[in-house]
Amino acid sequence: MGTPLLIHQPSYSMFNRWVENGLLDVLDEVGAGSIAYSPLAQGLLTDRYLNGVPEGSRAAGASPFLSREGITGSLLDRVRGLNEIADRRGQTLAQMALAWVLRGGRVTSAVVGASSVAQLEDNVAAIGNLEFSAEELAAIDRYAPVE
Repeated sequence: MGTPLLIHQPSYSMFNRWVENGLLDVLDEVGAGSIAYSPLAQGLLTDRYLNGVPEGSRAAGASPFLSREGITGSLLDRVRGLNEIADRRGQTLAQMALAWVLRGGRVTSAVVGASSVAQLEDNVAAIGNLEFSAEELAAIDRYAPVE
């Protein structure tokens, strides 16, 4: 109908990197932006699940997106490894996950689902450190590889 594509909203996070297999290149080619949704992987890339599945969490309920069974010991080890990288950067895991999605300017914005003012403030603070060293990116890739 002649309406140009202005923005695309793909699911994108450290644990969901499918857009790196060509979509971001296409968006660059056509001059469209991207707004990542679920950049915190349904809450996995926060401190909420570092010690397992807490009662009252999304995974403890009937969420179609995140289940208790899906949060394996192996996945938690990966989350904890990413949290250690965030600690070394002086960020929370959520801040680092958001900064990582926004790195390099290829993602225009990220949609966050904060449930409190404190979460929102924590998320916004991610913009205080958007730069990653090559070593940090390599360490992140070990815990969250492109698949």
